[in-house]
Amino acid sequence: MSQTRAFITGIAGPVLTVDEVTFLREAAPWGVILFQRNCVDRDQIRGLVEDVRGALGWNAPVLIDQEGGRVQRLKPPICPAYPPVRVYGDLYARDRSAGLEACRLGTRLIACDLHGLGIDVDCLPLVDVPVEGAHDIIGDRAYATRPDVVSRFGGAAIEALLAGGVLPGIKHIPGHGRARADSHLALPVVEASWDDLVSSDFMPFGALNDCPLAMTAHVVYTAIDADRPATTSRDVIERVIRHAIGYDGCLMSDDLSMRALSGGLGDRAVAAIAAGCDLALHCNGHLDEMDAVAEAVPVLSGPALARADRALAARRTPEEFDVAQARARLATLLEPVWARPGG
Repeated sequence: MSQTRAFITGIAGPVLTVDEVTFLREAAPWGVILFQRNCVDRDQIRGLVEDVRGALGWNAPVLIDQEGGRVQRLKPPICPAYPPVRVYGDLYARDRSAGLEACRLGTRLIACDLHGLGIDVDCLPLVDVPVEGAHDIIGDRAYATRPDVVSRFGGAAIEALLAGGVLPGIKHIPGHGRARADSHLALPVVEASWDDLVSSDFMPFGALNDCPLAMTAHVVYTAIDADRPATTSRDVIERVIRHAIGYDGCLMSDDLSMRALSGGLGDRAVAAIAAGCDLALHCNGHLDEMDAVAEAVPVLSGPALARADRALAARRTPEEFDVAQARARLATLLEPVWARPGG
């Protein structure tokens, strides 16, 4: 593991190709992230995870985005459908304790699903605070529109994932909720003042700054750095993420292949690491881009390695949990606010 490189990679399909096995062995990414294209059924996923770790030669982290709602890579029949997290916020508006209980149960069940497949990192919770007029790329992926409520839900989700043996990764630090563009397609520019950002957008991240992992936002904040998005801005990472928010965990970029960023993939990776990201994330599984990222990033070392090691040290054996009872209770709690798809 001493020669692990400072990036996380995607792969193309449900089975590792010969070229991908060679790539994983030689490029030595810190981890691998899975998407729906990689997932056919539970046995296949378990086998793929084992093959990934076999190629890497250690118990490397395997990540996924399993939020519920629109962003759920593992869909029925692989895993049950889960609500968009705003449903928990809707329930909270009616009954605070019920809303938080539903969030804990739903997130703990997701952890159970993932742990059973060998996946040990979920890029959750999303603790962005959306505002009126923002692009709906966040929308119902946000728990609520009040930062204090978002913080409570984020804390509940982090606890539930850790209890289930899965590492949480908060996103999109320091906040995507004001963005008026989808960063998958364009570069959002947020013109809010420093005071407004501190009192709202940054607040949940500060409240949850002990989360093992965090993912950056491809968003420009003109009050801090008018030229570069957070992912590639040393000003944002040092002044905001590390200082104002106080986050000293392992920081990964959002996906480098998103259109919010410009330049070649190697240039993007260099810029993210130079700005202060510990890990560059590349998701699409295109081998030529994977090669460019791998060649651009350094061997993981120094403070970045220490933060990555601290994150992995938070992995633990799941606590005892009655899955059937939890699913039944969650269904009861959600009945007033969510109609499960197909049922």
